[in-house]
Amino acid sequence: MRILIATDAWSPQVNGVVRTLQTTIEQLRQRGEQVEVIEPGAFPTLPCPTYPEIRLSLLPYRAVRARVRDFDPDVVHLATEGPLGLAARRAALRMGIPLTSAYHTRFPEYIRPRLGVPLAWTYAYLRWFHGAARATLVPTRGICDELRSRGLRNLAVWSRGVDTGVFHPRPDSRLPGRPPVFLYVGRVAVEKNIDAFLELDLPGTKWVAGEGPELPRIRRRYPDVRFLGVLSQDRLAEVYSGADVFVFPSRTDTFGLVLVEALACGCPVAAYPVSGPLDVIGDSPAGVLHEDLRSACLQALRIPRHNAVAHARRFSWARATEQFLSQLRRAADPELSSQPSSGG
Repeated sequence: MRILIATDAWSPQVNGVVRTLQTTIEQLRQRGEQVEVIEPGAFPTLPCPTYPEIRLSLLPYRAVRARVRDFDPDVVHLATEGPLGLAARRAALRMGIPLTSAYHTRFPEYIRPRLGVPLAWTYAYLRWFHGAARATLVPTRGICDELRSRGLRNLAVWSRGVDTGVFHPRPDSRLPGRPPVFLYVGRVAVEKNIDAFLELDLPGTKWVAGEGPELPRIRRRYPDVRFLGVLSQDRLAEVYSGADVFVFPSRTDTFGLVLVEALACGCPVAAYPVSGPLDVIGDSPAGVLHEDLRSACLQALRIPRHNAVAHARRFSWARATEQFLSQLRRAADPELSSQPSSGG
């Protein structure tokens, strides 16, 4: 199948969306699918306000339309709701090419604290944007239910995986500092709610791995916290393995790929009982979900590391890619698209 993916999120950005797309594309090509990617590197861009690491493409429609026409895809997949997603949406609709889309990020909840845009406005935009897709792929059934309550339709689950060839326990790894070691990995940004972790009165040492617009403030405010920048996947696996508890303070993630990576390295999770952690951890013995995050951290110290590793094995990139591909096949084939979906 000929698949064209339009995304405003791509390298050199380092985040779960980029990692998910790049891993899925690699898996698709290994299966023999033909995949073309439209990403910001091919266009003039401007930094996104309040998020300069994200580059927004300038007036990309004509170039995107030419790319779509030349590749002649069976289906166009809109990975993001930004300028390239919009341009590919418009081109595909004009050419009569089937569309699928994805909901990776709580776009309305991220925009509101930065720009003050009411949630009702951004959810109206999402209903319009994704309404053109024959299927909108979301990471979990919990997010399906939330979006359905907001008026979005044609939703299907596209889960996530973990590369256990990279993310596995490294017994000799240990992060320095007085034990126990509590670790956060991810964007250092307002929506990640990192202060909720760093303000906790916990024994031992706190580590933060990642970069983002909040990093200078966080460094000033928490001088006792230790920091790492953006890491290679191999080094990241060592860091997960070297911590006692992985702390995930975000209340707005749709999945939390770092949760599965940490588990695969044997690091138990402490998080709030919200979408993302609820879907990944649930009631398993691999982590503790509690509205009292300090209590969750301290309880997670008692979790055997093999519990975390065993739970991570439930998440496979091969299975996730099959979910993705089956929805694109349904969208491209009128006979399949008329049959009920089991996706969520």
